[in-house]
Amino acid sequence: MRKLFGTDGIRGKANVAPLTPDILTRLGQAIGLCFMRGDHRHRVVIGKDTRLSGYMVESALAAGFVSVGMDVALVGPLPTPAVAMVTRSLRADLGVMISASHNPFSDNGIKLFDPEGCKLSDKVERDIEAKLESLPSLVQPLFLGRMTRIDDAVGRYVEFVKASIPRDIHFEGLRIVVDCAHGAAYKVAPLVLKELGATVIPLSVEPNGLNINEDCGTIHPQSMCDKVKEVGAHVGVAFDGDADRVVFADETGCLIDGDQIMALLATDWDERDLLKKKGLVGTLMSNLGLEQYLESRGLSLVRAAVGDRYVAEKMRTEGYNMGGEQSGHIILSDYATAGDGLLTALQVLAILTLKQKPASQVMTLFTPVPQILKNIKLAPSLLKIPEIQKTIEKSHKRLGKRGRLVVRASGTESLIRIMAEGEDEKLTHEIVDQIVETLHSYSQQAVA
Repeated sequence: MRKLFGTDGIRGKANVAPLTPDILTRLGQAIGLCFMRGDHRHRVVIGKDTRLSGYMVESALAAGFVSVGMDVALVGPLPTPAVAMVTRSLRADLGVMISASHNPFSDNGIKLFDPEGCKLSDKVERDIEAKLESLPSLVQPLFLGRMTRIDDAVGRYVEFVKASIPRDIHFEGLRIVVDCAHGAAYKVAPLVLKELGATVIPLSVEPNGLNINEDCGTIHPQSMCDKVKEVGAHVGVAFDGDADRVVFADETGCLIDGDQIMALLATDWDERDLLKKKGLVGTLMSNLGLEQYLESRGLSLVRAAVGDRYVAEKMRTEGYNMGGEQSGHIILSDYATAGDGLLTALQVLAILTLKQKPASQVMTLFTPVPQILKNIKLAPSLLKIPEIQKTIEKSHKRLGKRGRLVVRASGTESLIRIMAEGEDEKLTHEIVDQIVETLHSYSQQAVA
C-alpha cells in the first residue's frame, strides 16, 4: 500500500505534512534518486499552477533535486499536460507538476511524469516512498545540480496544441466564453483561441494566488454557463485549476460533461476511421447512457478505475487511443500522453466549426441515465465494516442489471464517494440515501 500517493500523485493541505518544506525537500531527493539512471546529467522539469503555496513547494522540491545532483528546469505557471509535453520535448528524466487540480487554494499537490510524459505506476510510487525512508545520498559540491528557467515553455505548448487540428481549420466567427478558473491556463487558453481566430470572452483569468477554482472552472461551471447566455456566445469552455480537465456549455447555457465529449469525439473519429479498437476507455463513473450510446454504434466502452492515470494505463496496455472521465479528463493518445483540457477543446471546437450547426445540436448525443453522486465527509475506513459492506451488496442486487453502484474512498480527499445510476430514479435515490444513513450511523457509533 502507498502511504503518500493517492489517485493522482500527492495531495494535501499546504504547509501541513506531507506538504511542508522539510518533507518536500526529502521527497525531491527521493524522487530524484529514483530517476537518476545512467551516467548522463539528469534533469527534471517543474511546472505549477497559480496557488500561493506553489512558490514554497517549488523551492523545497528544487532544493531536494539539486542536492542529489539533478538539474532543475522551471517553467512557471503552465497546464499539467504542458509539463508532460515539455518533459518529453526536453528529453528530461522527470516532470513535476505542482497543483491540487480542482481543490481550493489552501491545498496543493505533486503530479509526476516519467521521461515519456506518462504518469507513474503504483510500483514506482511505492519505490519513491521506500527511498523516502532512508537517508539520501547527497552529492559533493562539484556535482550539485543546476537551476534554469525555460522562458519559451508557453510558446512550445501553444504550437503543440495548435498542431492537433488541421491547418485549414480556424475559429473565425465563433464567440467563445473561456473560463480558466484563475488557474494554470489563464494565459495560454485565451491566447491559443485568439490565434485561431475566435472571439474570446475571458472569465476567471486574474489569479491572485488565493482565488483558483473559487466559484469558477469545471467544479463551478454555472458562471460559465450563465455568461454564455448573457453575451450570446456560441459555446463556453471551462477548465479546472491545472487545465487537464474541460467541460463545455452549448449556446443555451446547458452543461456538456466529459461523457458527452467522449461520445462526440468517438463518433467523429469512428466516422473518419481514426478510433482504434472500435471503442474507448472510461471509468467506473462513466454514465450508463454513454455505454448504451456507444453500443448502438457498434462501439465499446471499457471501464478502468477512477483516475486518468488508470485510464491512460489501460489505453496503453489494451491498444485504445481515446479515453477519459465524466469530470472532463480526456486523453487522446494520438496527440498527448495525459489528459489535456485545451487540446480536447480544440478537437471539439473543430467539429463544431465543420458541422456549422448550433452546439446544442452537435454536442449532446445521448440522454444520460439518472445518476446520483454524493460525497460524504466521513472516514474511508468505514467501508471496511462488514455491516456496511452487506448494505452495499444488497443495494447492488436491488439495482440489478439495469443500474450501477460505486461506493469508494476518494483518492484525493478524505471523502467517501457514492455513485448510483438506474432507469428507476426513485429507487436510485432510495439506495443512495440508505447507504448514506448507514455510513452516518456507524460513524456516530465509532465516535461514541
